[in-house]
Amino acid sequence: MLTPVEEDPRAGEARRLRAESRMSLAQLREHFGVSRDTMAVWLWDEPTPEWTRRPRAKDDLRAQAITLRQDGLTVPQIAQTLGVSKSTAYLWVKHLPLDETSELAQQRRSEHSRRVSETRWEPLRKKRDADRAAANEDEASWVGELSDREVRLLGAVAYWCEGCKSKPWRPNRCQVTFINSDPVLIRLFIRFLGQMGADRMRLNYRVSIHESADAEAAGRWWAAVADVPFEIFRRPTLKTHNPSTVRYNIGEPYRGCLIVDVPKSRELYWKIEGMMRGIGDATGCKGDASM
Repeated sequence: MLTPVEEDPRAGEARRLRAESRMSLAQLREHFGVSRDTMAVWLWDEPTPEWTRRPRAKDDLRAQAITLRQDGLTVPQIAQTLGVSKSTAYLWVKHLPLDETSELAQQRRSEHSRRVSETRWEPLRKKRDADRAAANEDEASWVGELSDREVRLLGAVAYWCEGCKSKPWRPNRCQVTFINSDPVLIRLFIRFLGQMGADRMRLNYRVSIHESADAEAAGRWWAAVADVPFEIFRRPTLKTHNPSTVRYNIGEPYRGCLIVDVPKSRELYWKIEGMMRGIGDATGCKGDASM
């Protein structure tokens, strides 16, 4: 049986022209006036000439991508590093799955989830923060200056919330002692005491703070808040640090609480107690203020 080349002598000529003259398949078909199928039969066992192979301009990038993948980079990281699309980077390295520990995989997933969450919720957070700032500004402007009466009422309420009070089992222990970690409330209470006739320089000040914190730095900070010299502060009360307790009030912003004690303050306590009784009457709660 004759081969395709032996059946038509033009087949040998086509093979020669393909190899020597570098004629394309389209040029050969036009030269011999044959169809695509005929030309395919003529050249069926002819290897594809090297000169027909299109050079790959990104072969060097592909090699870099493989190296980066072996170094542990993800597809998005490779794409960003090489300046190519994620789909291209994936095609280059899909045969090289990341050999990462479960911890690294969890970190990568967590980071991805965080980015997705930020992208989704960031506009809402910005609107929320803007609304909060606007509401704060409006209400702060509404407050304005505090009258003496307002300071007395606010000071009495602040003390009844945060100060030491007599108990049914010790009804005559009427010592005014106020403790708080909010500098605004501390200043308000000291101003209240001034209106009630107490000299801020004759008050007893003491910091209550965890022993792991800087008690002296906290005391100096509270002295500036109270507008008194640090030298008149008493020794701080140090709370035992428990390493097993998860605390968030740590670091430089943590300054403990300030204790403000008013010496010989029994009558002042009675007055505060009376103001709270009057507030109770004004709000429809007759009788003594709750202890």
